[in-house]
Amino acid sequence: MDATSLQPPMVPRLKGFVMALAGASLWGLSGTVAQLLFEQEGVRPGWLVTVRMIVSGVLLLILGCARGNGRQVWSVWSHREDRVQLLIFGIIGMLGVQYTYFAAIETGNAATATLLQYLGPAFITLWLAIRSRRMPGVSEFLALGLALVGTFFLVTNGSLNKISISGSAVAWGLTSAVTAAFYTLYPVGLLQRWGALVIVGWGMVIGGTGLALVNPPWQIAGQHWSLHFGLLVSFVIVFGTLIPFYLFLDSLRYIKPAEASLLASAEPLTAAAASVVWLNVPFGLVQGIGGLCIISTVTMLSLRSNDRENGPTSRTMEMEG
Repeated sequence: MDATSLQPPMVPRLKGFVMALAGASLWGLSGTVAQLLFEQEGVRPGWLVTVRMIVSGVLLLILGCARGNGRQVWSVWSHREDRVQLLIFGIIGMLGVQYTYFAAIETGNAATATLLQYLGPAFITLWLAIRSRRMPGVSEFLALGLALVGTFFLVTNGSLNKISISGSAVAWGLTSAVTAAFYTLYPVGLLQRWGALVIVGWGMVIGGTGLALVNPPWQIAGQHWSLHFGLLVSFVIVFGTLIPFYLFLDSLRYIKPAEASLLASAEPLTAAAASVVWLNVPFGLVQGIGGLCIISTVTMLSLRSNDRENGPTSRTMEMEG
């Protein structure tokens, strides 16, 4: 009998809630730290994504070995079909979502980039409806309508004459939502066979290595290493990737995936709050309403998919924030 079984029933659930909430909050803070690196340290998204993916991927694979999955870490390469899928996932899915998210932060800000990427579940709903050739249900239509309204408010601040953030930020943000939908849906079989640590770890190593061909991690344009710079980069890698991923994944031992997905709403809220308070990013009332509409969209879709709660959640894979 383990210690968990001796605890009152609510204690493990509370532990799971705290872990998922802490992981999501750290993801949100990492986006704000990345914005700080872009604005004050002159770092480019390509370099940061390369370093983050390679280092985080290696650490996740080491963590997988430490948790007794060492055989799976290497066995995934012994199957040709899995090798091909893993390469596609690493380049198109993982690298795609990572780069577009950080590019959205550089051209806009962490708050809007995180909220726009949070539209991923809406794109998933649309794709599943098209693939199954069925019309979305009433609740799904309402959720998609909220997503459209929220996006409009977020990017225009309620004005029909101009947008409140750059067009490139909107484009990168929406692209990150599409790639997030792809990398959530595409590797479901791989996740079931090999586990999230193995697939996400190798996906990051593959994507980071591919990007390193054009963004060598040892070349930082106009940047001199300093303690401040090193701490910020380390935060993005350790506290913005490894620790929150572990917390969120381990929280699924105590709470349901649907509950963890709802708690992931803390990520865009944390990113928005940190951007406004820490970096003085202007974020108006109308934009705030738009952000809440987008978060409500994800909440409704998460509740809608509650009957699939034993399946993998999108946030067990998302490493963007």
